[in-house]
Amino acid sequence: MIRIGIVDDHAIVRSGLKQYLAEHVDLRVTGEAANGREALELVRGGEVDVLLLDLSMPDQSGVDVLSGIKARFPDLPVLILSGFPEAHYATTMLRQGASGYLNKECDPEEIVQAVRTVARGRRYITPAVAEILADNVAGDDRPPHEALSERELQVFLRLAKGETIGHMAEGMHLSVKTVSTYRTRVLEKLKLQTNSDLTYYTMKNGLIQ
Repeated sequence: MIRIGIVDDHAIVRSGLKQYLAEHVDLRVTGEAANGREALELVRGGEVDVLLLDLSMPDQSGVDVLSGIKARFPDLPVLILSGFPEAHYATTMLRQGASGYLNKECDPEEIVQAVRTVARGRRYITPAVAEILADNVAGDDRPPHEALSERELQVFLRLAKGETIGHMAEGMHLSVKTVSTYRTRVLEKLKLQTNSDLTYYTMKNGLIQ
């Protein structure tokens, strides 16, 4: 039996997933969470073998949640199930420890296949993601944000949503000086000047909703 935790801020999505997964005898949804804090509490409970994680949540981004979970539970398979197309986040999330990345428009049976795959300790790579990875290996141009480190990406997305450096420092348990340094690095790597430029970049590239 594979125990599954679902993290999504939309109750109707959680309900639909739970109902569909219940049709499979080897799968059981053992917990749900609507935000990052609840996700960590769910995982701490120890009743989850695979976590299904959305990227868009009210309190933290899925990037932050993935980082927090992998820091505490590095062996837990986390499968990203997102409304964002693979091209926007897939390689970045895989690089940061996700076991797979699925777009919410995928066939429901693919979710089942992915859960079973990552539960065995393997990664689940869709043909779309495999093509992106192959292009990267071939040296094709990657969007600049894919060159950001995990911390830089977290700061980047928070800044783009209008979060202040002071609030970020508190939420990420870092000093204001450290967050400011990350901000400077992000602007340099993306060749941007201001926070408004960051917001425009994320909207143009479909990185925030």
